[in-house]
Amino acid sequence: MSLRRRSSRVPQLLLAASLMGALLAPPAAAASAHRSPSGEPGGTGGRGLPLRVATYNIHAGAGMDGVFDLDRQTTELLSLKADVIGLQEVDRHWGSRSEWRDLAGELARRLRMHVSFAPIYSLDPAEPGGPRAEYGVAVLSRHRIVSAENHEITRLSTQDPNPVPAPAPGFGEVVVRVRGLPVHVYVTHLDYRPDPAVRVAQVADTRRIMAEDRGPKILLGDFNAEPAAPELAPLWRELADADPGAPTFPAQDPVKRIDFVTVSKNRIGVRRAWVPESLASDHRAVVADLLLRG
Repeated sequence: MSLRRRSSRVPQLLLAASLMGALLAPPAAAASAHRSPSGEPGGTGGRGLPLRVATYNIHAGAGMDGVFDLDRQTTELLSLKADVIGLQEVDRHWGSRSEWRDLAGELARRLRMHVSFAPIYSLDPAEPGGPRAEYGVAVLSRHRIVSAENHEITRLSTQDPNPVPAPAPGFGEVVVRVRGLPVHVYVTHLDYRPDPAVRVAQVADTRRIMAEDRGPKILLGDFNAEPAAPELAPLWRELADADPGAPTFPAQDPVKRIDFVTVSKNRIGVRRAWVPESLASDHRAVVADLLLRG
């Protein structure tokens, strides 16, 4: 399916820059003292700017045991010591499974990070005057988010009893500035069904959207396919897979790698990548130390 680039710029996507900016921004002293994961306070002698990124499907706050426990996931996310984190399966006042809470906002406050939330679904409130019930993806960042968009890609709705592939939101993009360098960060959650047809269309949409941007690019997400899957092959024309050398799903005795940190070739180097052991979700995270080149 061929789609025009469609996106929305809505206030909720830039919580850090609007309603929650003052709350989420690190104190000046802490920000000035922040060091990269490599321990270097700034650049690396012309070799690039260090940035630690991660992707994590948080399973709506529930662990491998099916128990909702945001404290457990907060501890896991803190342990990653990442500068930028892409999250999937994020509830925002969605339902009882996550206690009707705003998981993106709560995690941002707890981690003292900026946040951008991009809903896939945004439903009418359960009660008049209440918040909308939303589910989607999010980006947490220690660096200021200077812009955000929620792009539409092809989806097969889980809310429609008779779905057909159609454009729908939930492909999040933010621009963060790393020591003055604009970096595009995208977060996605591709279709989970065994038939790869929808993922084929989603990959085409992803490449089209990303091609409109310049500079260093980072794509984070749950691709619901392994690296050698044919439907993912077009991504590897422009992107490099930060291969952590370990599977990510399921979290208990994982057997396949479907969670990815990918970066634009020739603009970003991968120093190392790894998969921490954890049962705080039904997926394991992927973490990568990167070097950005302007």
